Formats: sequence, structure tokens, C-alpha cells
Amino acid sequence: MGDETTTTGPAFDKDAARAFQKRMVGVLDDAALALLLSIGDELGLLDVLGTVGPADTATLAAAAGVDERYLREWLDGVVAGGVAEYDPETGRYRLPREHAACLSAADGPVNLARTMKMITMLAGVEPALREPFRHGGGLDYAHYPQFHAMMAAQSAATHDAGLLSVVVPTVPGLHDLLTRGAALADIGCGSGHAVNLLADAYPASRFVGYDISAEAVDAARAQASARGLTNATFEVRDVSALGENDAFEVVTAFDAIHDQAFPDRVLAGITAALRPGGTLLMVDIKAQSGVENNLTLPWATYLYTISLLHCMTVSLATPGGAGLGTVWGRQTAVRMLQEAGLSEVDVHEIRSDPFNYFYVARKPVA
Repeated sequence: MGDETTTTGPAFDKDAARAFQKRMVGVLDDAALALLLSIGDELGLLDVLGTVGPADTATLAAAAGVDERYLREWLDGVVAGGVAEYDPETGRYRLPREHAACLSAADGPVNLARTMKMITMLAGVEPALREPFRHGGGLDYAHYPQFHAMMAAQSAATHDAGLLSVVVPTVPGLHDLLTRGAALADIGCGSGHAVNLLADAYPASRFVGYDISAEAVDAARAQASARGLTNATFEVRDVSALGENDAFEVVTAFDAIHDQAFPDRVLAGITAALRPGGTLLMVDIKAQSGVENNLTLPWATYLYTISLLHCMTVSLATPGGAGLGTVWGRQTAVRMLQEAGLSEVDVHEIRSDPFNYFYVARKPVA
């Protein structure tokens, strides 16, 4: 036999290879831009650029309280990335209002630059993930010291923008029920901002938030105290062993179920905790079950990445954890709600929140 190599299958498509290589270079460039935006949000550079600009580097550096040389390099990077604009004749930089609308806290609740900081956090845990990736298990929350503060800021902006004005009216009868007076529990309450907003708006109702993080619960209690609320309480509790029966007219869970080690137990506990005819509002990631059904979702890769590097692995860190993952999807969510004993499961979409589904389910009366 000679040294000839026999190949099978379709011929190598050089044009497709070049196109894919070009795409990968773009991915590398965009990943670098994500880091720049993360820095920009953390140091307030985007807010300053949006409100002070057009301005030169000296003016912007003074306004932001940062070193001018570092700022210039950052500015040139975001200009090269198409985020900011630069006028070489005047030496001034500016952030177009159309860009600031989704990058600057000063221009509204949708601040994607804040979300870019998630990339920085995930990159930091990637080396530690290699061991459980090879041998199983997971990374617990101790590997994510910035997570609770990051999520608190993100969820607070979201809830401030629409919890009372958009989300509550989505649930039939919820506004009237809370106005008259009802008991509501929030599962995985984090820093408690949603609970405190609701408690402030509905003084006739009683609210309790449960979270496994003592740090988060302390923050929630401090916020309630600062607001002078007497109808909002918070408890450190493993919600997979909720232990409440017929206690609440309403239970809420904001982006909390897919992280749970035992989501089936959590949902079963929620059903038990609801009074007959009670309502669960579960807000969770807007995606379908099965990757083949998410290929047209613009942020699907991000969702699978955050699942791998956070949501799935924190679940698997508990022995026997389900590892449900961020992208459990609508079909699985509906099935699990029904298996937990809930009925009349409706799935709502809210235009102002394209990232989540709003599941409304009820506990049967009999």
C-alpha cells in the first residue's frame, strides 16, 4: 500500500472554512468588547460618557474619577467595537443615545453592560470547573462571591421597572387579592427587593421571603427596615424542605427554580404551601426544551454558558442534585409544574422582559 490518504464524505469547503474562521475572529473580538463593557459598567464609565460626552479624555477622566491614560485605552477599545464614537478633529468621545439606552443605567432599566459583568465572573470560575467537568459534582456558591450582589442589582432594576405596573397585572386577580389582604411567600428571595416592593405597595398583605443565603437574607431585612416595613419578613431556609401547609394564597419564584438542587421537591413544597385555589407565579428563563428548539434564540449560547458555569453546576454541587440547568425550557417547566400537583398552567410573555416566561399555575380547590 502506498502513502495516499483516502477520504470519505463531502469535499472540504474552503469558503465555508474561511467564513467560519472569520466568525471565530469576530467572537474573539466581541468577547474582548464584553470585558470592556463590564469594566465600563463597574467604574461608571458608560454613564459618564453618556451624560458628559461629547468630551475629551481629560474631562471624562475627571468626571469619572479615573486615570486618564487607562480611560483613553478603554475609550479607544469601545470606539473600535462600535459602541462609542470619536471625532479626531476635536478629540472628543461620545456615546450615542441609541447605544446608551441599553448600556447606561441613566437611560433606563435595560442595562446590558451590567449583564456583561456576568462574563467576567464566569471566566473566573472556569479553571475550577475543569475538575467537576471531568469527574462529576459541581461548584457551590462559595465559588461565586460576587453573584448575590450582581443579581441583586440586576433584579432590582428589573423589578423597579415593571413588577408593580406590568407583572402583577399579568396575574388575573392578583392586584385585587393583595389589596384586600393575603399571604405571599417568595421562594429564593435573594436580597428581597421584590418582596419589599410588594409589601410597600400592599400594606394589607403579609409577605415572607425565603433564601438559603444568610447574607442575602440580612440584606433583605436591612432593606425592609430602611423602608419601615412591618409586613415583610425574611427567613434563611432550604426551600427544598419548605415545610409549610396551606399557608399562602400566593407564592412567587423569580428566576429561582432552575438553580435548585431538587426542583421537584421545591415545586411539591410550593404546592403544599399554597392554600386550595392559591396561585404560583414562577418567572423563569424564556427558552424551549431541547437545543434544536433554541437555535434561533439570539442569546441561546449565553444561556447554555451561564448554565454550564453557574446554574447547572451549583445544583450538581449538592449530592444527588438534578442539575436542571438554565435552559430547562418551557415544555419541561410546564410538565414539572403539573407533576407537582398544580393545574391551569398558563405561560405569559411580557414585551418589556424578553428574557423570561411568566408561568401562572393554581393549586386545585379539591
